[in-house]
Amino acid sequence: MEPIYIPQLTRAPQQTEVIEFNQMIRELETLTPVQGRLQVTHKGNYLEVSANAEAIVTLTCHRCLQQYNYRLVIAPTELIWLDESARPDEIDFFDREILPEDLVETLSPRGFFDPETWLYEQLSLEIPQHQLCDQRCEGIQLPQLDEQPVVDRRWASLEALRQQLSNN
Repeated sequence: MEPIYIPQLTRAPQQTEVIEFNQMIRELETLTPVQGRLQVTHKGNYLEVSANAEAIVTLTCHRCLQQYNYRLVIAPTELIWLDESARPDEIDFFDREILPEDLVETLSPRGFFDPETWLYEQLSLEIPQHQLCDQRCEGIQLPQLDEQPVVDRRWASLEALRQQLSNN
């Protein structure tokens, strides 16, 4: 997906650009290409961006450590303000205080909107934090101590003490 030059959007029909896509996205590991539709509308002093997209990713269960496939389905909508003072190359977050009004996405009205980066961010936010292959997943099954004989003779003394304590 090519970046969209924002001033060019004002000359598009209904000031809207619609992108149909079926492709892999850089930095996002998916089993299937990300497919869907993205719409960017210029509304004067902001962009309205919406999408419907889906892909399949492979995740690792946090309980049993097995890999499983998970379908990511998103339908986000976001308003991105157009601000002359917005400079995307300026990353001095560590050097200045961030005010609540700075926590709004802004772009320069003479800049570019990158749909691929926006989709990557939206899909990444949809990946579950608590990854479970199944709600009933019991995790890794550990062998019972009584079932496993002591093989290493260095542990034999400890095994004898455990046996002695369990008999008392």
